[in-house]
Amino acid sequence: MTKADMTSQEWKEKGNEEFNKGNWSEALSHYTNALKLVKEDSAEKAVYYKNRAAAYLKTHDYERVVEDCDSSLKICYNDPKALYRRCQALEALERYEEAYRDARTIILDDPNNKIIQPIAARLHKIVQERHKENSRIGAKVSQMLELVFNVSADREKRETAMNNLLVLARERAGADEIFKSVSKIAQLARVEKSEEVVCSAISIVGELCKNNIARTECIMRVAGLPWCLEMINSTSTKRVNASQYCLQIILNTYSGMSNKPDSKPDKALCQTHKTAIDSILSCLLCSITNRTITGLARNAMIELVTHNVHYTALDWAERLVELRGLQRVMEVASEMEEYKYESSMDITSSTRTITSVCLAKIYENMYYDAAKEKFSNAIDEFIKDKLLSPDIESKVRVVVAITTLLLGPLDVGNAVVAKEGILEMILVMAGTDDVLQQKVACECIVAAATKKDKANAIINQGVNILKKLYQSKDDSIRVRALVGLCKLGSSGGTDTTIRPFADGATKKLAEACRRFLINPKKDKDMRKWAVEGLSYLTFDAEVKEKLIEDQQAVEAMIELARTSDQSVLYGVVTTLVNLCNAYDKQELIPEMIELAKFAKHHIPEEHELDDVDFVNKRLCALAKAGVTSALVSLAKTESQNSRELIARVFNAICSQQEVRGIVVQQGGTKALLPLALDGTDKGKKQASQALARLGITINPEVAFPGQRIMEVVRPFVNLLNPECSALENFESLMALCNLAGVSDSVRKRILQEGGFQKIEAYMYEDHDMLRRAAAQVMNNLIMCDDVIRHFEQENDRVKYLVILCGDEDPDVSIAAAGALAMLTSASKKACEKVFDSKDWLETLHFLLANPNSDIQHRGVVMVLNMMSSTKEVAAKLIETDIMELLMALSKNDNVQNETIRKVAATALEVAATQKLIKKNVEESESLQSTSNIEHVE
Repeated sequence: MTKADMTSQEWKEKGNEEFNKGNWSEALSHYTNALKLVKEDSAEKAVYYKNRAAAYLKTHDYERVVEDCDSSLKICYNDPKALYRRCQALEALERYEEAYRDARTIILDDPNNKIIQPIAARLHKIVQERHKENSRIGAKVSQMLELVFNVSADREKRETAMNNLLVLARERAGADEIFKSVSKIAQLARVEKSEEVVCSAISIVGELCKNNIARTECIMRVAGLPWCLEMINSTSTKRVNASQYCLQIILNTYSGMSNKPDSKPDKALCQTHKTAIDSILSCLLCSITNRTITGLARNAMIELVTHNVHYTALDWAERLVELRGLQRVMEVASEMEEYKYESSMDITSSTRTITSVCLAKIYENMYYDAAKEKFSNAIDEFIKDKLLSPDIESKVRVVVAITTLLLGPLDVGNAVVAKEGILEMILVMAGTDDVLQQKVACECIVAAATKKDKANAIINQGVNILKKLYQSKDDSIRVRALVGLCKLGSSGGTDTTIRPFADGATKKLAEACRRFLINPKKDKDMRKWAVEGLSYLTFDAEVKEKLIEDQQAVEAMIELARTSDQSVLYGVVTTLVNLCNAYDKQELIPEMIELAKFAKHHIPEEHELDDVDFVNKRLCALAKAGVTSALVSLAKTESQNSRELIARVFNAICSQQEVRGIVVQQGGTKALLPLALDGTDKGKKQASQALARLGITINPEVAFPGQRIMEVVRPFVNLLNPECSALENFESLMALCNLAGVSDSVRKRILQEGGFQKIEAYMYEDHDMLRRAAAQVMNNLIMCDDVIRHFEQENDRVKYLVILCGDEDPDVSIAAAGALAMLTSASKKACEKVFDSKDWLETLHFLLANPNSDIQHRGVVMVLNMMSSTKEVAAKLIETDIMELLMALSKNDNVQNETIRKVAATALEVAATQKLIKKNVEESESLQSTSNIEHVE
């Protein structure tokens, strides 16, 4: 019978078979198939839900247990099995009151139910204690609120009280109590003078909204989005960050997201709360061009759009274009700090970079041609409207907007530059005597020269202008022209055979950039452009070596990065990538080189100063100069390309074992985690490998303190991929091995992330290092009960461990034998499954007679476990010469490890206790066994 012909009942029975064997995933699949075949609600459908809930219980997927039990109970009201399973899941989820309700319901229907009585008693005690705790917390909250609302009280005490309330708001009982006063807290934030109290109040509102739609809707009625926008409008970075977080939490709650990088919206929830979600977008779009808000607030609002615009469930990308939001973003992109009127927008040095990232993210989410066309039309409309004004200022703003586009969606920017009259306008502005026009035009030329093949016109005509502008007496013009020349001078990349300028010109340009960078009299803007110039010139290995030896220049660059100014991001990070040689290198295959020579094609050549020794020296120098702190500051960007570059630098630094401790000390792991979970595929891989390298060298509890030790599991498991290199696989396995030795909760997390099957696959690898590392991870994972159950199921896992014990690599043998020793200690079924291998006796001989005491010890423990498990297993061992080997081990003075002798003697005593052998064994037998052991060795 084919699967297509099977009935729902047959699928259920098949699911029951797998469930009884302990194959939970297969059982889940079969129950799901049964449910698919039943459309109408019926008693049998309720049974399928109940059974699937039981399988979910075994896999610890408690949320799904609750869902399936709910579905079953809707059909069969108060079904005791469904109630019992839901009760277990609710207790595991710490929803004790609801669990107790289910237990009580079962007892009311069946007072003599012996299974539920102890559970109900336990839950009753917990619920009572929680009620007492709630009462205690209620009193504490009242006390804190009284102090906070007393404006005449000591300021420090009020701030401490507000911080205490924030901590309590993160707990269920505290949040319930504080919520009663949420309108007062929101009102206090409006009038409070202490910035610390205001920030805490905003954060409290955010915590109350987290994962609670009922509270969020109530807060939106009481305070509303206007309150959020009022709070974010501040010159205090801390207050703006708190408000931005609060707004994100509100959006997360409406859409079913969390703040985790891999979290995604729930489509059903998004549809339910579409009006509220659209209102948030509309308010943000209207506010970003508001002339009365601060630059920090404007940046935060644009970042909120950037952070959420890629979610298709929210549908913000196309809605934004429809609401003419793109024109508003472009309005911000055209703003300049040089033009200051009463009606000007307040912006920061990071605004343009943040806006360019936002534009790039919006364009990335125009998934089809019609959407891309709408995007381009909106941009064209904005530029045409601006150019209708004859004044110079409008033209300057247009060029600034085009530059921002070129820094974001480059293709769109190039398309705009290619339009009739735009390039001519830029070149005319560059040729004027007006410093501002020269500066703006120069920046645009530099941005347009990013891709030579797409901007030949501006490059060809721009070179002479850049040379002319470099002669300017104004340093702000000179440094921009310098960057343009640097950019053109680096077009050969790392290929030493391509030199666009005369020999020595690159070094002269680098020296000019260095002077701008280290000169304390130059403002930050000059230094930013100087670093950008170096970002192009450091393709040259000689420039790299000179720069890394210039401690003053390196410190100036790192100090600039620590300011968190997003406009310095590209220059600093690209320079660091070049210094670390952290870019992708084309693999040169010897055969292909010979073919290229024959065809007279150009062959790239790498400079001798880019050899491994020089690169490693540069990496250590950067780490010791404090580059990690700079990377941590820059990693807050929303630009995925920049995040990838930061991850590349981190990974390169972490390749040097001697500086890994510095990376951890300066907060590297905290910055790397989000980079490993969200970004480009290459960026995530680089960040994950960097974390793995830290986890190999440093105690995981030190490298990844607190919850972080759980969060790093996913990046490590993601590296166990055939598309990753063998080195990445190996380093990930090593890091997982260290993690698996920390605690049972970490081991369970590895299983939840799908690590078990991936690790197991590497145990079958031909690659010696990968096989060894995988076996060592499995050795640590065996300490988890859930892993033991995997081995107890109907499969060849135990059989393969037995085979691995005889591996030529002693480390593999030690790991496999150790895993088997623990497995046979915990599971009688595993002891029986050892005999599944046809070579089991040969393997036991190999272990017991092994010259390596570690292997021998694990082997004798394994035999003891098997002897102690069941009489049948012990009897099978007695039938062989294993007893003789044990006697020899217990009596032989040549056995150095006293523990081995004791364990062997214990195994013999167990056999005697089970009356399988006599205690008074002949001495001659012992001597014969000894000679046998010596012969095997």
